[in-house]
Amino acid sequence: MNRLILYARLVRMHKPIGILLLLWPTLMALWLASDGHPDWHILLIFTLGTILMRSAGCAINDFADRDFDRHVKRTVDRPLTAGKIKAWEAVMVAAVLALLSFLLIVPLNGLTKQLSLLALIVAGSYPYFKRFFAIPQAYLGIAFGFGIPMGFAALQGTVPTAAWLMLVANVFWAVAYDTEYAMVDRDDDIRLGMKTSAITFGRYDVLAVMLCYAIALGLFWAVGWHYGLRTWFTLGMLIAVGCAVYHYRLIHQRDRARCFAAFMHNNWLGAAMFGGMALDYALR
Repeated sequence: MNRLILYARLVRMHKPIGILLLLWPTLMALWLASDGHPDWHILLIFTLGTILMRSAGCAINDFADRDFDRHVKRTVDRPLTAGKIKAWEAVMVAAVLALLSFLLIVPLNGLTKQLSLLALIVAGSYPYFKRFFAIPQAYLGIAFGFGIPMGFAALQGTVPTAAWLMLVANVFWAVAYDTEYAMVDRDDDIRLGMKTSAITFGRYDVLAVMLCYAIALGLFWAVGWHYGLRTWFTLGMLIAVGCAVYHYRLIHQRDRARCFAAFMHNNWLGAAMFGGMALDYALR
């Protein structure tokens, strides 16, 4: 039982924010692809798949960063970093979770399976992008948004242009919220030679975050408008804009605790977008 608790902490089951940040854009894609009425079997598959793949990503991330995390205050107590589990155990957990995730989509069409393999490659390689890529948060946005094209593929058998625009929007959203996250660890990352957007943007970090929010929300709104969503969706988007403005108030002084609070609050930004979309479809 103690081992299972350690594995649960390894995959951040006690910190569901990552699952939610993957889930909101995936749900938006499923609602758009099904005209507001997604098949409940597919909805269940994608919800469970999101949980499993995010958990697998956490395990492989800790494996990749095991020699760095012991030098960062926020991560020094993670099970692998603290020596409570072995490196091979983290790899085993990631592999089992990824396999279970793939088994979920076996009943789905070939295009969805092909996209899932790309998603697995992106998710597995993301931790290593921090070694050399100046803005790894953009790559994270692809990993966190792959449920979008997969959702359209599962429900429509194709991936329309709007789905790719949503993926681009998700990349900008991820750069925004994960830069806020990276601002918390900036000093440690500089000392360790890691690459993050907070370091790359430098003194323009706050401006970059707000520009990314503006682009992301604009693209999400444009896609919703293209699908005929109006009053309630627009209200949800306006609430999301309000969340972004609130985040500016949190991060503009670059206080670590407030930057982390802004990152965590992105759950409500995503909930506002999806909530407005779901309500718009429900009240038609």
